Amino acid sequence: MHFDIPKIAIFNETSSKQYSKMAREIKEPCKKEACDIQACLSKNNFLPQRCIRVIQLLQSCCEQCENKSTHCGSVSGLLKQINK
Repeated sequence: MHFDIPKIAIFNETSSKQYSKMAREIKEPCKKEACDIQACLSKNNFLPQRCIRVIQLLQSCCEQCENKSTHCGSVSGLLKQINK
């Protein structure tokens, strides 16, 4: 006797974590870009001139989400430091 098990999506711990991560990213856009800036600044003695590329990526993200992220407030300050 052979039973076919219906193919259904199993919501296991891994998929739950992935879903939670996606929900946080949607809820808090630009978090990755902000974290990338922190990492870059840490590696470069906190000189924003050395992290222009990642700062521009955050700026672009903020433009895409219409600045609806808590991480977007820091972009203007970083850009002012670079443009000195």
